[in-house]
Amino acid sequence: MSARRTLLHLAAKTGMLFGAIFVVTVLLVATPGHHAPSTQNPAAQESAKPQSTSMPGMDMGDEKASEKAAVQDMTPGHNDAHSHHMYMTSMRTQTPEDIQRANEIATQLRAGIGKYKDYHVALADGFKIFLPNIPQPEYHFTSYRNGFLESLTFDPARPTSLLYKKTPTGYELVGAMYTMPKRATEDQLNERVPLSVAMWHLHTNLCLPPLGQLRSADWTKFGLKGSIITEDACSEAGGRFHPVVFGWMTHVYPYKDGLDNIYAMHHMD
Repeated sequence: MSARRTLLHLAAKTGMLFGAIFVVTVLLVATPGHHAPSTQNPAAQESAKPQSTSMPGMDMGDEKASEKAAVQDMTPGHNDAHSHHMYMTSMRTQTPEDIQRANEIATQLRAGIGKYKDYHVALADGFKIFLPNIPQPEYHFTSYRNGFLESLTFDPARPTSLLYKKTPTGYELVGAMYTMPKRATEDQLNERVPLSVAMWHLHTNLCLPPLGQLRSADWTKFGLKGSIITEDACSEAGGRFHPVVFGWMTHVYPYKDGLDNIYAMHHMD
């Protein structure tokens, strides 16, 4: 092979490598579960004080700890609206257009996810069970491809996650979850699903324990259920503070009756 052909071959391989790195970077930034730098909307800055963060030093143990805490934070029975670890959007004045839009979304969602009543179909289509070994009131089957697409466009029939209840024989489909990157404004959220009908939420004010102390940490202080809710208190405890984790989320239960139940925070029997 001539020197020129060798150089061209190397250049092509280098270009492909950088192209792959670029695509992966874009996917990670767009995926709701990825902790990318972001600019939060003014309302969230005032209430939850989220700041730009790349979450340095967060390893896989940290990820699992924060994910487990997030699942617990979404468990029915606690006061979501007053949780220091959850920022909720404010309800807007409802309009006839909002009601029509909300009903259209629920109708399209039912049509789009009907095939996933068989959870095996969801798994075959690339949905991954989120923390399957941790008991949960609802199990999130997440499509990271859909999560990426949701950061760009909105298709009511294409949710990021499917919501299932565990049954003796498998899983029962009860709803779905839409997501947007945490940099999204409340006006952008409202364009997706009206804020007069649904409440979007962010998980906030996460203080992780010092590196290497996840197993021995006092989880009454750390995590999304812990008592530490400020950066100063987290620093005093030797922890690592993250104002916002994951992205915006909202649940929809299209098999329920009435918009209040369809767009509830949790599935209620």
